[in-house]
Amino acid sequence: MPRTLYLLTACQAYMFICSSLLITVSALIGLDLATDKSLATLPLAIQFIAMMTTSIPASLFMGKWGRKVGFLAAGIIGICGACLALLAIYQRSLPLFCMATFCFGTFSAFGNYYRFTAPEVVPAEKKNVAISWVMGGGVIAAFIGPNLATWSQNFLEVSVYAGAFIITIGVYLASMLTVSFMDLPAPVAKPPKTASSRSLSSIVTQPVFLVAVICAAFGYGTMNLVMTATPLAMHHNGMVLSDTAFVIQWHIVAMFAPSFITGNLIDRFGILNILLIGAILSVVCVAINLTGHSVWHFWLALITLGIGWNFLFVGGTTLLTESYRPEEKTEIQAINDFIVFSVVSITALSSGTIHHYYGWKTVNLCVLPLLLFVVVCIFLLKRKSRQTTVA
Repeated sequence: MPRTLYLLTACQAYMFICSSLLITVSALIGLDLATDKSLATLPLAIQFIAMMTTSIPASLFMGKWGRKVGFLAAGIIGICGACLALLAIYQRSLPLFCMATFCFGTFSAFGNYYRFTAPEVVPAEKKNVAISWVMGGGVIAAFIGPNLATWSQNFLEVSVYAGAFIITIGVYLASMLTVSFMDLPAPVAKPPKTASSRSLSSIVTQPVFLVAVICAAFGYGTMNLVMTATPLAMHHNGMVLSDTAFVIQWHIVAMFAPSFITGNLIDRFGILNILLIGAILSVVCVAINLTGHSVWHFWLALITLGIGWNFLFVGGTTLLTESYRPEEKTEIQAINDFIVFSVVSITALSSGTIHHYYGWKTVNLCVLPLLLFVVVCIFLLKRKSRQTTVA
């Protein structure tokens, strides 16, 4: 594998170090700053809204100026967000903290294209392994991010959460340094339209595209709905920050550790079977959450949820690459991420409200219809694939 693939893996790790740290503290900061406690997850929701709204501009920007310029620009935006977060904590301003999380979301909108960059730097037959390998960089984040939230509690006296954003500045700088050493392909110029050119509508109405987006969007959305509410549920049950950090840490391990074998599993068992297993594991998470409220219930549930997310998101990303040609990637990747993070934004925004008014049980029950829809879509595509093979 080329050196750039390992550097992309490192950047994926940097991005999720910051993400896992923010997952650990953002809802708690929101709870502290918000007068209306149902808005506790608003800052985290703003982060995902930023990922949604800037995913298309990020892809178009990199389509014109290249991946490297885009990833470097994202690092600058992330540093600005960390500075805003510190100022928000000092001034006890929820709106200012929401501005900070918008910057974090913008950074992630660019960073989410690390996984799409991976197939561009390896031979075509290696793309499944390359995508899963880059996603595996999140394992490093699992062991570092949540622990940094605990370790940095005493950095600044103003708040136990403020030190986390000193850490994020350093991580964003490390990310920019790593990007500077990458050998990334130049932007692909769009060829003039010919008789063989496909319209955008013909691409996005392909069953393969639709199922890829549905699996990634609902897999990520259901995971986010449960994960975002978990720190609130643990706080409600009298658990301390170190307990929350422990659960989130192992959840992120479960999200990314399978990535080192997910590509091989896809090659061996097929994308659709891996997607189906991911959906089933997410349902198992709900069942565990409904049986108890101990630290170990939260721990086991989020491990199961993390593995389910990995199979759905990595599988969905891999399936998506089968729906477009190289010259079509900019628009199709942008549409995919816009849809995925639209769903994620809705779940992040609603998670705190649902938990506040209806409780932890309702949060979990809400994800079941979405997962059922995913399963139905997978079976329909499997059926269509069998019919095509027979024909």
